[in-house]
Amino acid sequence: MKFAMKSIVAATAFVAAGVASAASVTVPAGTVYNGLKFSGAGALSFSADLMGALDTGKVSVVGYGAATATVLKDTDGFYSQVSASAPITALTIDTGTNAVLGAATSGGATQTAPVLKSVSSGGSLTVTDLNVDLANKKIYATLIGGNGVGTLTNFYLWDIGSITGATSVAGPGTYTTTLSGLSITSDGFNKFTQALGLLSLGKAALTGVTDFGVVTSTIVATAAIPEPSSYALMGLGLAGMGLVARRRRAQ
Repeated sequence: MKFAMKSIVAATAFVAAGVASAASVTVPAGTVYNGLKFSGAGALSFSADLMGALDTGKVSVVGYGAATATVLKDTDGFYSQVSASAPITALTIDTGTNAVLGAATSGGATQTAPVLKSVSSGGSLTVTDLNVDLANKKIYATLIGGNGVGTLTNFYLWDIGSITGATSVAGPGTYTTTLSGLSITSDGFNKFTQALGLLSLGKAALTGVTDFGVVTSTIVATAAIPEPSSYALMGLGLAGMGLVARRRRAQ
């Protein structure tokens, strides 16, 4: 199974889904909006229950795309930490309040289930291009799965239980938002089980996961520095104004 977070938050505009409106704007990372440039990352940390389900199926986890995965196991070979950090590629911002309505990230992690009696017939799933809808507390993604799942874009995958931390960008600084209590949708559960080829014990393990983890979004806003060409144009403009003023005095 592959988790990939692409264009955490924790956000992009869901124009097609109706999230973006006339009062919002989608700002790609690195571009200037209201004198600020944005960058940052979203990190998905797997819950203990989810790691337990991965242990049951002996599922492997590796990084995918632009994301960096951290995978640690204890001395007994069980997962003790699994997370994937992916760069934020775009933010959706309310033009009136500067509230962050959504975020998009790029990259993630790959999870692969081996053939295991009563647990899995084998398979893999990629969860990529995460789009976080903060306004409606939903997370969408592109799924790329085996066992006939294929590629599903903008797939409604998780509901967000709670949102804490910064919810707007007011000026230069670092803004951290935590999305916790991620619960999988019924369609998401079905696609997971199909793509991973989960059998009775594998399905039972996944059914027991009521909280998939936490997404921590860190947004860094920096003051935009004008390009040298902008200073040059400003200088020419001031010089022109000075010349006009001198001519008027001479008259």
